[in-house]
Amino acid sequence: MINASLTQLAALLAQKKISSVELTSAYLDRIARFNPVLNAFVTVDETASLAQAAAADARIASGAAATLTGIPIAHKDIFCADGWRTTCGSRMLANFVAPYDAHVVSQFKNAGMVSLGKTNMDEFAMGSSNETSYFGAVKNPWDITAVPGGSSGGSAAAVAARLAPAATGTDTGGSIRQPAALTGITGLKPTYGVVSRYGMIAFASSLDQAGPMAKSAEDCALLMNVMAGFDERDSTSLERPVEDYTRDLAQPMAGLRIGLPREYFGEGLSDEVARGVEAALAEYRKLGAQTVEVSLPNTRLSIPVYYVLAPAEASTNLARFDGVRYGYRAPDYKDLTDMYEQTRAQGFGAEVKRRIMIGTYVLSHGYYDAYYLQAQKIRRLIAQDFTEAFAHCDVIMGPTTPETAFDFGDKSSDPIAMYLSDIYTIAVNLAGLPGMSVPCAIAANGRPIGLQLIGDYFSESRLLGIAHQYQRVTDWHERMPPNSEQQI
Repeated sequence: MINASLTQLAALLAQKKISSVELTSAYLDRIARFNPVLNAFVTVDETASLAQAAAADARIASGAAATLTGIPIAHKDIFCADGWRTTCGSRMLANFVAPYDAHVVSQFKNAGMVSLGKTNMDEFAMGSSNETSYFGAVKNPWDITAVPGGSSGGSAAAVAARLAPAATGTDTGGSIRQPAALTGITGLKPTYGVVSRYGMIAFASSLDQAGPMAKSAEDCALLMNVMAGFDERDSTSLERPVEDYTRDLAQPMAGLRIGLPREYFGEGLSDEVARGVEAALAEYRKLGAQTVEVSLPNTRLSIPVYYVLAPAEASTNLARFDGVRYGYRAPDYKDLTDMYEQTRAQGFGAEVKRRIMIGTYVLSHGYYDAYYLQAQKIRRLIAQDFTEAFAHCDVIMGPTTPETAFDFGDKSSDPIAMYLSDIYTIAVNLAGLPGMSVPCAIAANGRPIGLQLIGDYFSESRLLGIAHQYQRVTDWHERMPPNSEQQI
C-alpha cells in the first residue's frame, strides 16, 4: 500500500477497502518509525491529522468526496498552516504558530486531503543540501550518508521513503527538481504565477514558486489540479482558465521534438549522469520522439545572475524579522538597535546571513547599477535563449543535476561548489518557465539520477504527459530505497 499511486489510493478509499483514518495511521506509524533517523519532518500532530482523516471519511460516506479526499499529504515548512508550527527551518521562527492557511494549504484542505505534518527544509529555503536547517540535516533514504538535496529536502525524503504519498515543495532555483533528482522521485516547478504564493514565506519573490512532489508524473498532475489557480491575495498570481493537468497524460510521443542544449552536456557533468540521461533519451526515441541540438548560450551566467538577484530580494523580504512583532527575540540587549542586531545575529544561520549581506551590498548606493540592474538585463537574455530554443523543439531535456547526491560536508565549507550543483535548474526560474525532474537511473553508488524536462510557458500538462509516457515504459519511479528498513 505504501507504494501505491494517488489514483490507486483514491480507488481504495472510494471502494471502502480502507478508511482515511487507517491510511493516515499507516503513514503516521512510518513517520514515527523512520523520522528519528531521516529527520524529514519538523512537526507532526497525530491528533490533528487523525481528526482531518475522520472528517474525510465522513465526507466520503456522504458522497461529497473530491478526487483526492482522504489521501495524506506533507507540507514543506515554508507554507503557513493554521494552528501548525511554521518554522521555515529557522531559529527565527522556531516557535511561530501560523494563524492562517497558505493558499496551497487551503486548496488541499478544501479538497479533503489530510495533512501529515510539516517537512524539514534549508533555512528560509536557502540551500541545496538541506544542511542549513536549524533543526538538523535531512538524510537521503537511499543512503543516509548522502544529502537529499534542498531546499525541499524534507518533502523529497518523505516521499522517497514513503513516509507520505505526496508533498508540497517550493522551487526558487531548483529546490523541487534538485532534491527530486537526488532522492528518485518526481517533482514539478510550474510556470511562475500558476500557483499562488500567498502564505508561502518569501525568499526571492520574483523566483519562488510552489509545486508538487510525488512518486510519478500522474500523481503530480492530480496534485496540480488542486493547487493551481488564481488567488487575488497574491499580486503575482495569474488569472487563467481552470486546467485539467491530466488531459495530456495519454498523448503519444510520435513527432515530439526534444531539444538537447549543448551547454548541458559538457564539462562538469558526471559520466554516470550523462549515461543515465542518454538511456532515458533512447527510450523517448523508441516511443517516436526525435532529438535536436539547441543552444542556451547564457546558461553559464545563470548562477552569477541568480546569486545577485535572489540575495537582493531575500535581504528585503527578511527585513521583517526584527524581533518586534513575531518570531525570535534576543533575551539580552541594551537598546532597540542592539535588539535588532542581537536578534538577527542569533536567529539567522550562516547561509542566510551570507545572502542577506550579499543582497544588501548589491542594492546599496553605488553598486545597484553595476550588479542588480546588470543582472536583470542578463536575466532577460537568459529568457530569450529559451524562447529561441523552443522555436526548434517542443520540450528541452537534460540532466537535473551534474552528479548524484553528494556526502554530508562535501560542499558545506565551499559555497561556490554548493551553488554550482544548481547549474542546470536556475535558468528555468530566472525565465519563469515550468520544469520537472523524473527519476531515470540508479548510479553504481546506489544513488538516483534525475532527468530534467523544461517546457514553454503554461505547458505543464504537456510536460506531465511527456513524463508519464516515459514512466509507462520504465519503472525507475516505482523503485524504493533498497533494504530501506535496514538502512533507515
